[in-house]
Amino acid sequence: MANHDSAVKKHRQDEKKRMVNRINRSKMKNKIKALKKKVSVGQRDEAAKLLPDAIAIIDMTVRKGTIHKNTGSRYKSRLLGLLNKSEK
Repeated sequence: MANHDSAVKKHRQDEKKRMVNRINRSKMKNKIKALKKKVSVGQRDEAAKLLPDAIAIIDMTVRKGTIHKNTGSRYKSRLLGLLNKSEK
């Protein structure tokens, strides 16, 4: 455990930030899983309706700094590719 007041405060701040990041990442992953599940079941139209929400939550996660912008772009690209491939 930290001995200095500043180190104790930093530890407190890091814990709060870790929880916020965890919540944001969890929300993002749940949206992605829901979309992938709809595609795998063959409900392409419903998956297409979930896509804007999934992209918005990925962008929000990037904006908050939880994931890197290239990671967010990769997630979006893969989701779009999955959706486009499912229609064929």
